[in-house]
Amino acid sequence: MTPIGRVVVVIPTYNEAENIAWIVGRLRAAQPEVDIIVVDDGSPDGTGAIADGLAAADRAVTVVHRPAKAGLGAAYLHGFRVALAGGYDVIGEMDADGSHQPEQLDRLLAALGDADLVIGSRWVPGGSVVNWPLRRELLSRGGNLYVRMLLGVRVHDATAGFRLFRRAALEKIDLASVQSTGYVFQTDLVARVLRSGMVVREVPIEFVERVRGDSKMSGAVAAESLRRITAWGLRERARQVRRALQR
Repeated sequence: MTPIGRVVVVIPTYNEAENIAWIVGRLRAAQPEVDIIVVDDGSPDGTGAIADGLAAADRAVTVVHRPAKAGLGAAYLHGFRVALAGGYDVIGEMDADGSHQPEQLDRLLAALGDADLVIGSRWVPGGSVVNWPLRRELLSRGGNLYVRMLLGVRVHDATAGFRLFRRAALEKIDLASVQSTGYVFQTDLVARVLRSGMVVREVPIEFVERVRGDSKMSGAVAAESLRRITAWGLRERARQVRRALQR
């Protein structure tokens, strides 16, 4: 079992003034040894200023300010680069709205012993969602089934955003070549880790729908993710056919 080392969790924010102090406080209480990088995309509601206050009071909190909203994936990529430059051994992802419960981060940390990427999964035995309508659950389950079938990704919750990467995994998948900036970024990184021959583990979590602030997910975002995944799947199938014909 490889030692875990220094751990940091990247939390991207856009208009999360109602949530950021709350979620940072919960994470610091649940895992006092884990550092935090808040990546704020120029939130007009003052989220960045609140995060700066948290950082001024707690050396475990760092804030990165970006000039404008540029997508979830872009924010995470920026945070990952900062974390790698800071020498962290394990780099995590977590939403700012409380849907990912910091009190369950210990489950992910425990599973990291023999894994390169650990995902907090809604759709493995023991996983669950709270306050989701049936339509949304079916959409998420169906989308993940589509990902498994089209991309050959043997993960039940490839779209999940509660996860931990070992440093070596992020270095191996070449973050500089990642072009997905929206929510499809999550699926992209899972596929890259698996294609690189690394180990992905899923652990069950309880996902709680946000109760404060507005969701950033929309029909347009979901449609764009579907288009990108379909294009990747078709390219992968074409590569498989070419390899078969060359044998």
